[in-house]
Amino acid sequence: MSAVRHAFDPDGIGDLPAVIPVFPLTGALLLPRAELPLNIFEPRYLDLVSDSLANGRLFGMVQPSVSRGGRETSPPLYDMGCLGRISAFQETPDGRILISLRGLCRFRVVEELETPTAYRQTRVDYSRFAGDLALPDDAGVRRETLLPMLQRYFERHKMEVDWGCIEKAPTERLVNYLAMICPFDACEKQVLLEAPTICDRARILMSLLQMPGDESQGSPGSRLQ
Repeated sequence: MSAVRHAFDPDGIGDLPAVIPVFPLTGALLLPRAELPLNIFEPRYLDLVSDSLANGRLFGMVQPSVSRGGRETSPPLYDMGCLGRISAFQETPDGRILISLRGLCRFRVVEELETPTAYRQTRVDYSRFAGDLALPDDAGVRRETLLPMLQRYFERHKMEVDWGCIEKAPTERLVNYLAMICPFDACEKQVLLEAPTICDRARILMSLLQMPGDESQGSPGSRLQ
């Protein structure tokens, strides 16, 4: 096994690649400065990760825009995703790769390219999301309202969490972590991704926390395994 950690802080969107490989995965949400764990086992995505490790460690996460019941091998994609960089990886004896993907900057998909690779590649545009590379203004997030809503939501969905860590977490990290782990459906995840600011994302998150949920779906983390 091997494990490696690296840091990468682009100075601006000009440092980011215009053409990127993408990993389409329903229910998987990557946000700037957040870490997404992934268990890679499908051959084309093992190729994607191997190629990314050799070429800057960058690839994008984007959701398919069709239901999970679809049979298409290349379903249409939402037009917005998030670029990430592999910050840690571990190869397993059975041929899988466990990675941690750190979110860098959101993007719009301009076009999907025809390529010889088994995985998909897209031309993307970051121009609307330069702010993702700056420290966020989260002063407008009402933690005193969010935390009681969150506690009721976890109790309703029988989710076990480390409440002490949640209370101590910086506001942006807390909002993004909750957006990523809560068992919202794909459309709701996409709305959270597309929120212009962290305050907008927090308001959407609080609205979703108050809605009745479908507890049969399970958590996004379980669907990534």
